[in-house]
Amino acid sequence: MTIAQRYDTVLAYFATSMPNADTELVFRDDYELLVAVILSAQCTDKRVNMVTPALFQRWPDVESLAKADEADVFAMIATVTYPNSKCRYLVQMARMVMDIFGGQIPRTREDLMRLPGVGRKTANVMLIVAFGVPAMPVDTHVHRVAARLGLTVGCKSPEQTERQLLEHIPARLLAKAHHWLILFGRYTCTALNPHCADCALASLCLRLHPEQGEEVTLF
Repeated sequence: MTIAQRYDTVLAYFATSMPNADTELVFRDDYELLVAVILSAQCTDKRVNMVTPALFQRWPDVESLAKADEADVFAMIATVTYPNSKCRYLVQMARMVMDIFGGQIPRTREDLMRLPGVGRKTANVMLIVAFGVPAMPVDTHVHRVAARLGLTVGCKSPEQTERQLLEHIPARLLAKAHHWLILFGRYTCTALNPHCADCALASLCLRLHPEQGEEVTLF
């Protein structure tokens, strides 16, 4: 099976099985999405969604968050992972948005990555989810699933995975594909004890069928 055939098979399956795939983070605008994604680093979306309603009620926009005390933010997000760092990131992010970007969440990857707490993955999430700009955010789920399904070859970093996925997934499908891979990795192709018996793509899995790996090339 060629790499193109693998992509066709995988994308066709996802389009049928998860036609309405979307982020599980709850947000109303680009400010709320940015805060939620910063909080979601190494934390479950479920936990983030438990924290953000009260957070957004107290600081409903970037201007109000920029005036917040880090200790108060910490108290609101204490149950997420790494709250000490994240409370600092959130307040400093908001202040930079106000001071440098005129109160508007920036819309380029380069400017987004200037913000505290925003790495390439978070910036790509903002681009494709908030602003509709073609991008492929790569987290541990996307990195793992792409490799297991033979969609990527020899990728040692998220950026390498990102580049290969962008080469093969049509721009019009990127937003869906991002969520397809995440949700598949979150609920089926888990890091430990994946649900292989219930997986409709098991025949493509290089974890189960490593011999197929010799046939997978990018060209």
